[in-house]
This record gives sequence, C-alpha cells and structure tokens, in this order.
Amino acid sequence: KVLTATHTTPDAVDLNRLLQQMVMAGCSHVFMETSSHALHQQRVAGLHYAGGIFSNITHDHLDYHQSFDEYIRVKKSFFDSLSSKAFAISNADDKRGAVMLQNTKATKYFYSLKTVADFKGKILENSLSGLQMMINDIEVHFRLIGEFNAYNLLAVYATAICLEENKQDVLTALSVLSGAEGRFDCIVSPKDKVLAIVDYAHTPDALLNVLATINKMKKGTEKIITVVGCGGDRDKTKRAVMAAAACEWSDKVIFTSDNPRSENPATIIQDMEKDLSVSHKKKYISMVDRREAIKTAISLAQTDDIVLVAGKGHEKYQEINGIRNHFDDKETVRELFELLEK
Repeated sequence: KVLTATHTTPDAVDLNRLLQQMVMAGCSHVFMETSSHALHQQRVAGLHYAGGIFSNITHDHLDYHQSFDEYIRVKKSFFDSLSSKAFAISNADDKRGAVMLQNTKATKYFYSLKTVADFKGKILENSLSGLQMMINDIEVHFRLIGEFNAYNLLAVYATAICLEENKQDVLTALSVLSGAEGRFDCIVSPKDKVLAIVDYAHTPDALLNVLATINKMKKGTEKIITVVGCGGDRDKTKRAVMAAAACEWSDKVIFTSDNPRSENPATIIQDMEKDLSVSHKKKYISMVDRREAIKTAISLAQTDDIVLVAGKGHEKYQEINGIRNHFDDKETVRELFELLEK
C-alpha cells in the first residue's frame, strides 16, 4: 500500500496510527527513514528501535538547524538513544561515521569500500549495466549503478545480516534489485543516443556523487550538460555550493527553477550565480522555465553526450506559490526527445 506523505517521517500521531495498522496487517518489520526534524520534534519519542544505520551527513536543512554542528548533534542523538539490545551500523568512510556511534549502547558495526570493516566491499566494475562487486570475499553483480549505490548495498546487506538473514539469500535478492524511482534513471534518445539521467540530487553532496559517477563512466569525449536548481524557502547556503559543484564537474550547466515555493525563482538563481569563479561563469546559462532549460540542454547535446537533470527525481509536481503544478522530469525528457528528433 502506498500512501502520500508530506514529511519524511510522519508526526507522532500519524506515525503511531500507521504502526498500529501495520501490526494489525501482520507486518513483522518496519524500515523507516528517521529525519533530523522528527528527532528534534520528538515525533519518534517512545519508539524502541531494533537498530539504526548511518550512511552519511551532508550540507542540508541548515535553515532549520541553524548550524551544521547542531544538525550533527541531532542526528547523533538517535544513535545515543539506542538500547544495548539494538545494533548500530555506520559508514566507516564518512568522516563522521565513528563519531555518530561513539556514545551508543548498541552493538556497533561498520561498512566500507576503503578500509577494514565488518562489512567490506570492493567495486570491480562500475558501468551502465550495473556494479560488479566483492562483498566480504563474495563476488556479486548488481543492477544498480554508481559508487553511491555500492554504499547503499553494503548498508542494506549489513542490516539484513544483523537481522540474522542468510547471507546468500540476501545477496541473491539484492542482485536483482532495481533502483528507486528518480535515482539515476536513464533515458536514451532513439536517434542521437543522447543519455539523459534524471536524479533527485538536491544537496551538494548528492550532486557531487552523481556527477562523479557520470564522469567515471564516461568512455571518451562525451560532454556532460547539467540542469539544476535549488528549492525555495529552504537552506539558502547550499545554493552557491551546488552551483559550483555543477560547474566543476560539467561541461555546460543550465541553472533553472526547482520548487521555488514562495520565493522568486530568479532570486534563487541569482543566489546560485553570485560566488562563481571566472572559469565557472563561462560554463553556465540561466533559464527560469524548467521545461525550457531541459529542452535547451537536450538541444545542445550531441551524439553520446550526457544530460543530467538534477533535483526533482521522482517528483511529479513543481511547487510555485503554494500550488503544486504537474511536472515530471522523466516525462518531460521523453517528450522532448520525441519532439526534437522529429
């Protein structure tokens, strides 16, 4: 059953109502993304977790938490609250991975692609056909793409093992897993073989990860053209950082609207532009209309070039002045491929 949600983690009343419905339906496990807002607002107070996973922490939500240190403190409070009967899994390759677990009573486990860990992974091959990996000396092929997904696979594998699942059954299940909608979704134009990638990357770190993955998969002289914007009424400090990241890792960048909400989209774009270096300023153009920005990116692309449409991913709307207008990046890309190749 799929329910529409307005928050990453529901409020306490809705959350407990959902948990009751799950119990009545016979569910045995609940896997939940527990947001920093939910922790700070006590939405999950009174719940007893069997375990928790820390993947990474990046520049986000500072409009709410005011400082990165406070954001870290709130995230860490989740692991501090775990009981001695629980497990805590952390990414050893994140520089705050050890800090997150330093005061937990839970049993600690770490996963890594770079160092010794309880759950050790190694990427043997990373291509558009998937990932070939070693996980604790077992070689497996996964359909998922990119280093960021290698980390996700390790985290899920570690969790399943901590829940006492059979490791071979877990790896078999993960090997046929498709990616989440809006995460590195690939669409190839029929005629010119331009590759469009639609991704939810809406933080500096997420955008860097996606662009780094694309650059590693390039076979030669393909150009990377990135379409990106920043959400309105949200953390303004990340706008210039995201713009610089896009320019650094792309051959051409088009700044455009994301979900401007109550802000003027042109003002958001100005925030993105203002601290760019001289070399970065030569790489970008700005277009408020998101559809026109995507159309321009596709028009600029030559055979085998790569167009990244970042920021909205799975979303089927664009929020402007309190109204959610229908807008789907994947749908738009497909329509424009068909239109421009006639």
